[in-house]
Amino acid sequence: MSYKNHPALLPNGLSDLLSPQAENESRAIHLFMGEFAKFGYLRVKPPLVEFEESLLGDGPGQSMARQTFRMMDPISGRMMGVRADVTAQIARIATSRLSDSVRPLRLSYAADVLRVNGTQLRPERQFCQVGCELVGDDSVIADVECALVAIKALACAGIENITIDLTVPTIMRHICDSVGEDNATKETIGDLIAKRDKDAIQTLGAKSSPLVLALMSLEGSLEGAQNTMRGLKLPALVAADMQRLLSVAQSLTSALEVYNLSHVQVSIDPLEHRGLEYHTGVSFSIFAKGARGELGGGGRYDITSSGKTYESATGFTLYMDTILRIIPYSQDSNGHAVPHDAGWDKVKTLQEQGFSVTRQK
Repeated sequence: MSYKNHPALLPNGLSDLLSPQAENESRAIHLFMGEFAKFGYLRVKPPLVEFEESLLGDGPGQSMARQTFRMMDPISGRMMGVRADVTAQIARIATSRLSDSVRPLRLSYAADVLRVNGTQLRPERQFCQVGCELVGDDSVIADVECALVAIKALACAGIENITIDLTVPTIMRHICDSVGEDNATKETIGDLIAKRDKDAIQTLGAKSSPLVLALMSLEGSLEGAQNTMRGLKLPALVAADMQRLLSVAQSLTSALEVYNLSHVQVSIDPLEHRGLEYHTGVSFSIFAKGARGELGGGGRYDITSSGKTYESATGFTLYMDTILRIIPYSQDSNGHAVPHDAGWDKVKTLQEQGFSVTRQK
C-alpha cells in the first residue's frame, strides 16, 4: 500500500484525538459546562449543517463566510454550510425557537466546528468550541459576567497565569468617522495599529493620527489608562466606548477578587479590532503563559437580519485545541487489572468500588 493511500493519512488540519487526550477533552468540557450551569446557562445543541442563508446571515455568520464548507442538500436542492463557528447558530436559536423566552437568555454549548483554512497559530481546521451566549442584556454587568464565567471555568480546569485583554472594536471606526477619514486611510491606519507601528502612524499624518497615538498610549493597566484618560478630549462616541471599557475592566477586577482570582491579569487594548469585525461593544481575548494563541475570546455583538437589529448579545468561546495543549492531564488512578479468566462477580465488585477493570492475559 502506498503512503498516498494509507488509511491513517488525513487531510491537513484534521487529526484523530486519541487517549488520553480524548478523555482529557471530555473531562474538561464536562467541567466547563458545570461551571456555566452555576451561572444559569442552559445547554443547547445546534446541528452540524444548516441552510446557507441562515448559517451565514448578518453579524457572526457573515464574518465566517470564507471559512465555511458548502454543499448541496440532495433533498431540498438548497445550498448548505458546515458550521465554522457556533455563535451564529446560537443567535438563530435565540431569535427563532426561543424568541418568546424571557430575557436575558443564557445558553451554553460544546460543539465541533470545521473551517476551510487553518492559521499559523491554529493549524487545526476541526476543533471543539465550548462557550456561552447571554442574549437580551446590554449592560456592563452582562459584559462582566461573560468574561468572569470564561475565566472561572479555565481556572477551575487548573490553567494558571491567565491574562484577559479588553477592547472595544468600534473605537477605531468612531475615531476615523469623527474626523472624516476615507476608507483607504482607515484601512492603512488599521494595518499600522495591528503592527503597533507608532512611528508610521505619526509619519502618515492622517487627521486621526494624534488621537490614535493618544489611545495607543492607554494600552496596558487599568489604573494607568484612567490617569491618562483625564487629559484627553475625545469625540462623544469614542468617549462613550472608552467609558464602557474602563467600567467593565474595573467591575471585572472587583468580581475576580470576590472569586479569589485576583491573580488574573486584566489589561486594556482600546484599538485592538482584528478578528472582532462583527463585535459592537466590549470584547476580550484570553491568554495564558506558555499557550500558543488564544484560549478563548468573546464580546458584545448585535443579532441582526436583513440590516435590522433584533437585540444585543454578548458571549464567549473557549478553544479546546489550544486548551488541551496546556491543561494539566488527569491521570486515571482507578485502573485495576484482573486475570483473563477472572469471574464476572469479581469484575462487578471492583467496578462497584469505583475501579475500571481490565482483563489481562
